[in-house]
Amino acid sequence: MRALRPEDPESLGGHRLLARLGSGGMGTVYLARGADGTPVALKVIRAEHAADPAFRARFRREVQLARGLVGRWLVPVTAADAEAAAPWLATAFVAGPSLAEAVASLGALPGDTVAVLGARLAQALTEVHAAGLVHRDVKPGNILLALDGPRLIDFGIAQGAGLTVLTAPDAVIGTPGYLAPEQTRVSGDEVAAPSDVFALGCVLAYATTGRRPFGTGDPGAVLYRTVHEEPDVDGLDAVLPPELAGVITACLAKRPAGRPTAAGLREVCEAFAGSGGKGWLPPDALRLVADRSARALDPPPRSPRSPRPPAVTTPPDGAGERPPTRRRALAIGGSAVAAVAASGTAAAVLLTRRDPGGSGAEGQGPTRTIGLQADLSGPLKDVSTAQERGARIAIDAHNARKDVPFRLALTVQDDRGEAGPAEQAARRLLGNPAVCAVIGPNSPAAARVVAPLYAAESMPVFFVSLDRDDAGPDAGQSRTLCMVRAPLSYRQYPVLSFLTRVADSRRTAIVQDAEAASAIHGAVRSLVSSPPNHDVEGKVSVHVMPAARGDFSSVVRTALAGEPQAVVFAGTSPVRAAACARALVEAGFKGARVGFEPAMRPEFLTEAGAAAEGWVFEAPYTEVQSATTKAARAFTAAHRERYGAPPGRWSAEAHDAVGLIAAVLTRFGSRASLTPGEVAEGVFRSSYEGVAKPIRFRTDGTNLLQAEQSAFLYRVDKGAFRYLGRYDQVK
Repeated sequence: MRALRPEDPESLGGHRLLARLGSGGMGTVYLARGADGTPVALKVIRAEHAADPAFRARFRREVQLARGLVGRWLVPVTAADAEAAAPWLATAFVAGPSLAEAVASLGALPGDTVAVLGARLAQALTEVHAAGLVHRDVKPGNILLALDGPRLIDFGIAQGAGLTVLTAPDAVIGTPGYLAPEQTRVSGDEVAAPSDVFALGCVLAYATTGRRPFGTGDPGAVLYRTVHEEPDVDGLDAVLPPELAGVITACLAKRPAGRPTAAGLREVCEAFAGSGGKGWLPPDALRLVADRSARALDPPPRSPRSPRPPAVTTPPDGAGERPPTRRRALAIGGSAVAAVAASGTAAAVLLTRRDPGGSGAEGQGPTRTIGLQADLSGPLKDVSTAQERGARIAIDAHNARKDVPFRLALTVQDDRGEAGPAEQAARRLLGNPAVCAVIGPNSPAAARVVAPLYAAESMPVFFVSLDRDDAGPDAGQSRTLCMVRAPLSYRQYPVLSFLTRVADSRRTAIVQDAEAASAIHGAVRSLVSSPPNHDVEGKVSVHVMPAARGDFSSVVRTALAGEPQAVVFAGTSPVRAAACARALVEAGFKGARVGFEPAMRPEFLTEAGAAAEGWVFEAPYTEVQSATTKAARAFTAAHRERYGAPPGRWSAEAHDAVGLIAAVLTRFGSRASLTPGEVAEGVFRSSYEGVAKPIRFRTDGTNLLQAEQSAFLYRVDKGAFRYLGRYDQVK
């Protein structure tokens, strides 16, 4: 919940606006009060969408459908105007978190809570289906948790029997991971009530285990697994009674006829739900509800129209957690200016979100602030420090220019890589009205907690070193999460390229470590389905190394029996990768040896010794000091001048994140007001030539990074990892 902005109206349709609940590409949702004092959530559509006749027709249909639904576990519509210049819809305000936010913050829910959740949501769907409707987008983000039970919201893509969906004929409607197989348009089956039951089964499995049953990652891959693979429901029967676990699993049947009805699911869930009522949520979830309720009773005051903030500059390195006030920073020398100019940020400026009239240094306009949240005092201290330094070079180089209309600043929050401090750090950044974008965090524990917080406030947040999946299974729903590194699902392509173009391997053996994460196993499946040199009948064999064993000799002998020309270690442990390397040397193997980045650590070098020589690893980050471009040389020189050392891992990537933010905000000029949602929209429509790599995003609606030029190769040479270059340019 954030303060109203100067441009927000005082009232709308007889409702007094109190605060912003969220803002994104479709519009803004406000907390408001009706004439009788009742709080409502008021959804206002953005003007550009309201001007689209098809979108307006869809919104009109949403209003009509939602007004006809009055079940207890559905959120009632209290008022609407689909014909207004800015169409709006008011619903009862539910003072509770979404299921997605609760699971991301607290983890999986207890079995009795899941039973109540299933019973109430199944009842809601029974009423929806009895009205002749299909919701079509049942997912954790559309389920709110209240004291007396859950609420199902958002009927924006609901459809009645015989109605035509207002979208492209080949579009997939809904959210991958919660779509039934028939909704992917692969099977050709009609989308009907069983599709909602499938989605509810996915929701209940997610609430019970904390995992999506069909995984996360690239939407196309998720849809493929939904249609062709069995769901991951491991652990379901360890939490739930067998009958309840069984009916949830039955909801995930591929064919609609194999699923229970919503009424049947409700009956089974109610048998284990007990009395439900206000005691249905665990204590931690109750605290989330209480927090929402308290904030609704005391909304923040409207932002003033012409605030004049204090001068804001970058604090010194190593200051740990910084308070909101900041000292002015000294501009760095000409080499840093050259770094910015070479990397395409010649006119980089940042706008504050609530500073229509403030000013910074004389003749340079107001100061604009970027937040950086990172683990600066825990196990990721070195990586975090490198990212902070890269960001500071980009910002200070901008401030050294004399012709810029804005000064830039960096405010840093140390979250120690832990959930509790991470939430506090995020709330401090969100509470700072000068912050217009956030870089970080860089630990999965922190990301899972803060991603929903930033998404709820439409704050653009940039993952530099983390993968999108590190923010939790629902991170793909965020429209403001910007991932500027190649995703884990892309890591097989550098390996495939190297083995095909450089090693020319026609027979490749994969030693698959059973201890490896699922992303590595996914890469193995991709290499099997599309092997190196597949156009000349290249072949791949897979040999699994059990997790409990540490001696790779037997597995390696089996792998080498097929006389492969290359061996891939598909694992994440540098120690186990070293054991595999030693076994290959002992067996006399002389061919190419390839591994994945998680194993590319100093432990691999020390444990493998001479057996490490020649190994090649893929990685999503560059070694900028080894690159030959003008921008890379300038950035390296600036880093050496300021810090007395070459840039560390992920430093250049953080530098480029600042450059991307600056390039986007430059387009808004000196506009007095700018929302975080507008910044995020601009990011995904942008491209940027960075020091580390070009940054461009897919235009298929996923907002994912175009990863083709974002992966690199390293080789062990004389006991060190030597940078080879971008994978598609290595010869």
